[in-house]
Amino acid sequence: MAAELQALAPLDVARIREDFPILARAIRGKPLVYLDSGASAQRPKAVIDAMSGYYERHHANVHRGVHTLSQEATDLFEGAREKVRRFLNAASTREIVFVRGTTEAINLVAQSWGRSRLKPGDEIVITWLEHHANIVPWQMACEQTGAVLKIVPIDRRGVVDHEAYLSMLGPRTKLAAFSHVSNALGTVLPVREMVAAARERGIVTLIDGAQAVPHQAVDVREIGCDFYAFSGHKLFGPTGIGVLYGREAVLAAMPPWQGGGDMILTVSFSGTTYNELPYRFEAGTPDIAGAIGLGAAIDYVDSLGLERIAAWEHELLDYATRRLSAVPGLEIVGTAPDKASLVSFTIEGVHPHDLGTILDAEGIAIRTGHHCAMPVMEFFDLPATARASFAFYNTREEIDVLAAALVRAREMLG
Repeated sequence: MAAELQALAPLDVARIREDFPILARAIRGKPLVYLDSGASAQRPKAVIDAMSGYYERHHANVHRGVHTLSQEATDLFEGAREKVRRFLNAASTREIVFVRGTTEAINLVAQSWGRSRLKPGDEIVITWLEHHANIVPWQMACEQTGAVLKIVPIDRRGVVDHEAYLSMLGPRTKLAAFSHVSNALGTVLPVREMVAAARERGIVTLIDGAQAVPHQAVDVREIGCDFYAFSGHKLFGPTGIGVLYGREAVLAAMPPWQGGGDMILTVSFSGTTYNELPYRFEAGTPDIAGAIGLGAAIDYVDSLGLERIAAWEHELLDYATRRLSAVPGLEIVGTAPDKASLVSFTIEGVHPHDLGTILDAEGIAIRTGHHCAMPVMEFFDLPATARASFAFYNTREEIDVLAAALVRAREMLG
């Protein structure tokens, strides 16, 4: 696979960086080195312009007006839904629900599908790698229904124990929910195999794809999952917009989660008739500009090519792993053989929060903390880690700047 990626025409990273206005900023008198795309990626001007253009020329509410602006806004909004459908290779736009982000998508499934399906003693299987957004909603669903949460273990590399996963898929298992890529460690999970094993047993599957869609092509029909969730702001789009993909047959059998405008066909005091898919899950005025911005972000990523993006980010990950491993006292946390483009680490004698503050003085933005994955920190017996996460606009030179700053930080505090 690595050889195939290297054979692709390389990205022109210097030119790409010009598309991102924020990368020209200076922080504390130093050029910005942005290595926190795993928390929230930056936006290209194409996304900013698409959202500004909507507000300047087309703003009106969608689905509800016969006047020109409403029709234009609706066309742009639904056009963005079609872009998402193509991006995921969903069978229909009826399978694409706009939400605020991955967190809301998972909560929607937990409250709509979960509360209407789960019974006392039923089981939900998740992994030890999960983000809080793929833990807490299932804990809540278990409290509400009497279902039981089961956790698949990981090893010291951050790899999910696949045999343990298979052994946990029992007759009471109703749902398996897992990340495509771990946000804390970068581990890429074998989602196709995990979904196939669950489907053989009649188990519904949900994938948290927030950290996957910026880095690799995702084909939900090839994967075979029932639900797939991601957030726009990880994909170089706006905050406050995300997507829940759901197989049409599964979504159609689910009750609405929230009530209000646009999710209904008729309302009277004697009863309400709900709207068709996907609108029954989109109560109220949606984030119209956010959806348009997400569509523009998908266009931008498609113009670069996800295979070329993956190739460059693979090079960055290899380079960063070598450079950071050479820093005295630095230990990389998460060494799975199949990883996305991030490196989590600790430095002996330096608390990650102090490290983040020191690096900020150098203009370097990294993430420090538990990364909304406290069970992962508990597993490694760590209070926190530092995390450098890369996107296609990053360079080897920025990794060199990071490595040099880490050496100085250890000399200062170690």
